[in-house]
Amino acid sequence: MSVLHIVTRIILGFFVIAAPLSSNIGKTIALVVVVLVAIIWGGFDGIKDARANPDPDDYEDLTIRWLKVGLFAAVISCFVCWVLGTLWLNGIGQAAFWIDMTAGVSFVTLIVYVPAFFGVSMGRFFVRRDQRKAELAAEEAAEAKTTEFAPTA
Repeated sequence: MSVLHIVTRIILGFFVIAAPLSSNIGKTIALVVVVLVAIIWGGFDGIKDARANPDPDDYEDLTIRWLKVGLFAAVISCFVCWVLGTLWLNGIGQAAFWIDMTAGVSFVTLIVYVPAFFGVSMGRFFVRRDQRKAELAAEEAAEAKTTEFAPTA
C-alpha cells in the first residue's frame, strides 16, 4: 500500500503540473484508485480468512492487521513523498514535515484502513452466504433422500 500511495502521489504531481486547472479530477481519481485497491485487497483477505475458518468465532483479527498496514503505509508513504517533494518533484503536494507526518499520516491511515476493513467484511459476507447456500442445499438433498426411501402407508 505504501508503494501504491507513493506512485499515486507522483503521478498526481505530474498531472497537477501538466494540467493545473484539472487538479481536482486528478485528486479524485487518485483517491478512488487507492480506496478501490484497499477494498479489493481487504476483500481478498476476508475471503481467505472466511474460507480458512468456517466458524465466524474463529476468524482472525484482521482489524488490527489492517490498522497496522494503514499506519505503516501512511508513515512510509508520507515520509518518502515529503522527501521527494522537498528535494526533487514539484507539485507532489507536500506540506511542512510535521504537518505531513501528523495530518498526512492520519488521513492515509484512514484511507487505507476503513476501505480495507469494509472489503474484509464484504469478503467474509460473500463466503458465509455461499456456505449457507451449500448447507441449505445439503439439508434439502438429505431430506429428499430420506423421503424417497421412507415407507408409505
